[in-house]
Amino acid sequence: MLTPVAYGLAIVLSLFIVLIGARFLLVPRAAAAGYGVPAAEGTGGPAYLTIKGLRDLTYGLVGLALIAFTSADAVAWFMLVVALAPLGDTLIVLRHGGSRATAFGIHFATAVVVLLDAALLFAL
Repeated sequence: MLTPVAYGLAIVLSLFIVLIGARFLLVPRAAAAGYGVPAAEGTGGPAYLTIKGLRDLTYGLVGLALIAFTSADAVAWFMLVVALAPLGDTLIVLRHGGSRATAFGIHFATAVVVLLDAALLFAL
């Protein structure tokens, strides 16, 4: 019974990460504002937004590849490790003047869901 829930959640999370990455690549300023820390104007800003987009797109695609071609344990370990990104994002938003609601309501909540999915996958 856990199998469809665990894998379904893993697929949704991976697709969501792909969409976030694509958003940072296509509309970087809006994506940065949604992230919780608006992008600063200047020469380095666009490059860092592109890096963020590429990072998220890559994480999402790796997650989908693991779901398609490996075991539940491999996907669980991936989810466990990838949870570091939204945990770090929580700290970044807090440290750089973003709202606590965004830090905890989006980033920390995402980390909790990813860790829950890892636990479900390990239980299979």
